[in-house]
Amino acid sequence: MLDLLVAALKEKGLVKAGGKQRTDSTHVLAAVRELNRLELAGGTVRATLEALSAAAPHWVAKTLEVGGWNRRYGRRIDAYWRPPGSQTQRDQLALDYGRDAVALLRAVYHPATPVWLRELPAVQTLRQITVQNYLITTDSNGAEVVKRREADTDGLPPGRIRLTSPYDLDARYGTKEDLHWTGYKLHISKVCQPSPDDKTPRPGRQARPPLPNMITHVATTDATVPDVKLLEPVHQALADRGLLPAEHYLDSGYASAELIVGARAAFGITLVTPLLTGTSRQYRENAGYQREAFAIDWDARQATCPQGATSRFWSPAKQKGRDVVVVRFDQADCGPCPVRAECTNATRWGRQLTLRPRPLHELIHANHTAQQDQEWRAKYALRAGVEGTIRQAIAVTGNRRARYRGLGKTHLEHVYSAVALNLIRLDAWWNGQPLDHTRTSHLARLDLTLAA
Repeated sequence: MLDLLVAALKEKGLVKAGGKQRTDSTHVLAAVRELNRLELAGGTVRATLEALSAAAPHWVAKTLEVGGWNRRYGRRIDAYWRPPGSQTQRDQLALDYGRDAVALLRAVYHPATPVWLRELPAVQTLRQITVQNYLITTDSNGAEVVKRREADTDGLPPGRIRLTSPYDLDARYGTKEDLHWTGYKLHISKVCQPSPDDKTPRPGRQARPPLPNMITHVATTDATVPDVKLLEPVHQALADRGLLPAEHYLDSGYASAELIVGARAAFGITLVTPLLTGTSRQYRENAGYQREAFAIDWDARQATCPQGATSRFWSPAKQKGRDVVVVRFDQADCGPCPVRAECTNATRWGRQLTLRPRPLHELIHANHTAQQDQEWRAKYALRAGVEGTIRQAIAVTGNRRARYRGLGKTHLEHVYSAVALNLIRLDAWWNGQPLDHTRTSHLARLDLTLAA
């Protein structure tokens, strides 16, 4: 439906290739309860018992001691339940859940058990969650021991494959700064028109743009997929619709120096986005000598520090699969330097810089320099409008929480949401309704007034 609607809009000239578009993402809560590892272990055993009791009640009655299992798993694990107060009791309960999971799986996989039982989705889910959270080992006497996996010693699966619920196998646990959630991410791409110079809109409103700001694409991923992984798929989807923008406005989570170069080469798109600064102490504290303070002579393969010392080592290398140049200064120069504390904490060697290859380094430097320019900031402010679209998706179509389980159904919900929002926007545009201004808090407005 979104393809058909966007194609119709394109045919009528209401959306066009070129121009400007902006993309941003927001978190989506899965339609399941958020469980900790203890609740997940017990809840998965219960879900499997429910599925087996529905599919093969006679086998359950014959194989299991139903009364005992029902006392432990008859009610939902997180309903009217408080975890034990002490860590020792919680650890013991976690082991009990693990032993029950292993015992149930062995009963299902017993040669005398009908083969089709082990093919039930709930059984496969129990098997996967048990493997991800428990180990079967032997003690010094050769006895079998079921133990809980510990991240530091035994390792846990990476977040992208670790199941977080027995009921939604696509939901994942995501983090973004201080935000933590179980579910998905929604990415919205939309056309953005600069505000026209119209002096007649109602107070608190912007004049109607010459063309409506339509949503051109939506994408849904699990919560662990970083935004930067979505840029190329978004561009490809827009290319398939014949709606590639000339300029694409993004936050720093979507961009990298390689993607800026690649988007221009592959799609002819200029990315308007700030690139992330470094992760060194100087960048984190915004103090001391940052990388930009050093003069780089690429032809001489040498760097010069603000105090005039030159580097002694220049080594091309690979870090995390990326080409870099490692530049290091000699301890003899850095040791007696009067501003050493502002430059490096290293005690055994001098200051070290990690540079990208020359074209990327110069692009990053130009980007960081441009971010300080007021004209660039005013241009980049156009990106902020996508926040209003996300707010509309949350407030009007309820996209903060998924209505259904699974990535496929959740994405279908997001597609229908985009269609609904486009129809709402078309109705407003056709009827001459001006755009709302982005809401600003009273405190932020006062700060802007004082700064002016």
